[in-house]
Amino acid sequence: MTAPIKELNLKGKIAVITGGSGLIGSTMAKALAVHGVKTAIIGRNLEKTQKLADDIKSKYGVESIGVSADVLNRSSIEEAKKIINSKLGKIDYLINGAGGNSATATSKVEKIQEGDKPEDTIFGLLEEGFDSTFDLNFKGTLIPTLVFATDMLEKKAGGIINISSMNSYRPLTRIAAYSASKAAINNFTQWLAVHFAKTGIRVNAIAPGFLLSDQNRFLLTDEKTGESTPRGRKILNGTPMERYGVAEEMTGALVFLLSDWAEFITGIVIPVDGGFSAYSGV
Repeated sequence: MTAPIKELNLKGKIAVITGGSGLIGSTMAKALAVHGVKTAIIGRNLEKTQKLADDIKSKYGVESIGVSADVLNRSSIEEAKKIINSKLGKIDYLINGAGGNSATATSKVEKIQEGDKPEDTIFGLLEEGFDSTFDLNFKGTLIPTLVFATDMLEKKAGGIINISSMNSYRPLTRIAAYSASKAAINNFTQWLAVHFAKTGIRVNAIAPGFLLSDQNRFLLTDEKTGESTPRGRKILNGTPMERYGVAEEMTGALVFLLSDWAEFITGIVIPVDGGFSAYSGV
C-alpha cells in the first residue's frame, strides 16, 4: 500500500520567528510568507520588527506582526504569546533564530604559541562573555520553545526549527563559547525530537554555512580594505563552492522541514554549507 504524494500544506499556518529582524530570521519570514504562512516576528526592537512585518504584508499580502520580546525573559515571551494568539491565532511553527557571539568570548589567537600574551588566548576570555553567549544561543532557544510549543501540544501538530551552525560539527578556532553553545543546540534538537515524537510536534535544525553578517564580519574581512582576512581565506578555501552563502539559500531547507513533505523527519540537523562539512581540504 502506498500513500499519496502530499502538498507542502503551509498556507494559513502561523509561525513565530525569534531573532526575526536579523539577516537569517527576516529572510525566513519572507520565505514563509511566499507560501502563505502568517508570521509573528520577534525581536527586541519593536520598530524594526514592525517595519519588516509591514513590508511582508505589503509585498506578499499575508498577515504579519512585529512583537517586541526578550528570548531570555520568560514573562516577556509569555506576553508575546498572548499578543500573537489574539492577533493571529494558535501557533503552528517556531523558528528559533535568536543567537549570536560575544567578542569577550573570542580569543585573539587560534593556537597558543610561545611568546603569546595570556590575554590574547583562552586565559583572556571573560566568563561574562561565555555566559552571555551560552544564554543567548541555548536558553534563547529553550525559553521560546517552552512557551510557544504549548499551542502545538494542544493542536497535536507543529514544527520547531532551531538554527544551529557549522561550528556545531567541528569547532572553529577562537570562538569557543559560540561553538560549544551551537553543539548544545544540536543535542537539544535531537533530545526534544524524541521527547515530542508522539505528540505530532517535529523538531529539526538547520546548520548554515558561512554567511557574512554583522556578528562575524570583523573576523572575516579587513575593515579598511574590505579584503578577506587570513581567517576568511581559510573559510573560502575550505568551502568547495568557494564562496559565502546567502540567507535565501537557507529557506529551501526551512520550507521542506516544516511542510508535510517531511512528516516522517524529526531530530535531524541539515547543513546548508556549500560542501564545507564534506571537504577534508585535500
